[in-house]
This record gives sequence, C-alpha cells and structure tokens, in this order.
Amino acid sequence: MRVLAITPLWPNAKEPHRATFNRQQLGELARLCHLEVLAAVPSFPGARRLGRPRRTAQLASLPDTDVIDGMTTHVMRQLYLPKYGVPIAVPLYLASLAPFVGLARGFDVLLATWAYPDGCAAVLLGAALGKPCVVKVHGTDMNVVAKLSGARAIVRRVLPRADAVVTVSRALGDEAAAVGVARDKIALVENGVDGTLFAVRDHAARSEARLRVGIAARDRVVLFVGRIERQKGVGELFEAFGALRSRIANVRLVLVGEVTAGMERELASRAATFGNALRVVGPLALPAVAHWVAACDLVTLPSHREGTPNALLEALASGRPVVATSVGGIPDVVDARCGILVAPHDAAS
Repeated sequence: MRVLAITPLWPNAKEPHRATFNRQQLGELARLCHLEVLAAVPSFPGARRLGRPRRTAQLASLPDTDVIDGMTTHVMRQLYLPKYGVPIAVPLYLASLAPFVGLARGFDVLLATWAYPDGCAAVLLGAALGKPCVVKVHGTDMNVVAKLSGARAIVRRVLPRADAVVTVSRALGDEAAAVGVARDKIALVENGVDGTLFAVRDHAARSEARLRVGIAARDRVVLFVGRIERQKGVGELFEAFGALRSRIANVRLVLVGEVTAGMERELASRAATFGNALRVVGPLALPAVAHWVAACDLVTLPSHREGTPNALLEALASGRPVVATSVGGIPDVVDARCGILVAPHDAAS
C-alpha cells in the first residue's frame, strides 16, 4: 500500500524538533507500507523579502524535497492570508495542492493530519482523484479552528465525507461526531510513547539526569513541555509559580518548547521577576526532553484545550507525577494515582 500523508505538522531543516509525535507515528506507519509526506509550510507573497510573518519568512528558503527518518518529504508552499484568511483557507490550500496532483495519483490512500484546512482540502482532493482519504485530528484543530465562524460550515460539509477520521482521545471523537462524522467512521488511536527513552529511572539515573541538565540536587523542579503559548495555560502557570515561590524557596520552573510569537515580551518580564528560578530551554530533541523529564519532580500542563498530549504520556511513562487541567483527553490518562487534575484558567488551583 502507498500512503501520502498531507500535514502541516512535520519537522524541517529550520524546525528539526517540530511535531515529534507526528514524526514518530508516521515513522511507525512507514514500517508497514510505503509512505511519503507532503509537508505544508505557510507561504505568503513577499514574506521572505519583508521578513514577516516571521515563521513564513524563515521557511521560505526550505528545499522542495527532503528525507526525514527515511521518509521522502515534499514541501508544499501553502498559500494563506494572514489574520483574515480562514473562510478562504480551503480554496487556497487546494490551489497550493495543484502542483502535486500528479504525485497524489500514484498513491492508494491520502492521510491528512489536522482538520482544517488540511483535512478538508485532502478530502476534496481524494474525491476528485477517486482515492480514499483518512483525516487524523489532534485537538486545537477541532476544539478551536473548526469552531471559527469562517471554518465551521465548511468543516460540517466536508469532514463527514472522509472515509475515516482518526482521533487521539474520546473527547475529540465526540467533536468529530458533533460536526456530522458518522460514529462508525471514527477510530480512536491514542498517541504512543517511545519506551526506550521514557521509562522509570532509579535514583542514580535521575541524579545523573540532573547533573546532565544542570539542576542542583536540592532544587525542586516543575517542568512544562509544549508550545509556549497562551492556550497552553502558560499565563496561569506563571501566576501559580509566583505563589509557589513564596512557600518553597528552592523551586524552579523549566519550560521546554518553542516560544510562540507574542510571548517573548512576557517571558522577558517573568525572567526579570523570577531570575534564575525560571529557565526557558527552547525546543529539544526527544532524548534531551527525556533527560529533563527524568530530572524534574513534577510535570505540569495547564492547557485550556487538548487532545491527548504526549508530554503527559511521556511523564507518566517516566514515573513523574503530573498536575494538568481536566480538558480533552487528559482525564482519560491522569487520575489520583498519578497526578492532580485542576480546572482550566484557574491559577490558584
């Protein structure tokens, strides 16, 4: 079987640590079939010359093809209109797909990951080519993007035409059903964890991990792994950490992940307040993330919305307790035996 994965969630030469969960999952699928990736990167005329939008400008120089973990990757320049382009995102996406129609004809199945516009455009492309199309949804794509006024009607009209919809949590399955996807088309496939990296370590191994990442033996470490953005609850986390510092002098907060546009100023302000109690590490490869998870005392994820986040699965596989919000698929994997669930948007809890 030949599968063409169409996705915006894929690493590249500029963002080598992007979407590790998708990289792992598609990599496992590639062991069972021939799989190539059509990686959508944002494209806007003049972005490279103007230097903005920042990420679009940075990705403009990517090569047209690459090989990621043995998987041939074709870069698709996805046309979009910043801020106002949600209602026309699918037509623009289809226009971006046009140069790859010949490529798509050579595959048996289209697999799109991300509901809108990627999944909807892939469903329409599959219908035009007579190819079955499977759409995998992740969280924000259904919980936020699909509910925007410019996207909602299109998602309701197109997504139910997919041959199957894969969700990473039961809650996302309910969201897919709510937009009209038949229940018998919805498959729950939970995210997995690399057990060679994320496993319970003994005291000596944890001490070694602390030494490796530069954490003192007496420090108490709270770890956040994910995109550093508002909807991940980072604002509430900062408030909570400020309160925690008043009670525990040797507590440290470590943020691992990409700093999104608009967060730099707040991070600078918080760094001035918290001093060396706050460390922003940036995005890391999975082996380095595993060292931080082993070194910490607690993993937290105070997201406003989620699917089933790999950061928590990896923490639990490593024997680390978690504090997370009771949203999306998180209650399916966290209970009183391994952590505490709190309300979203509630820094005090």
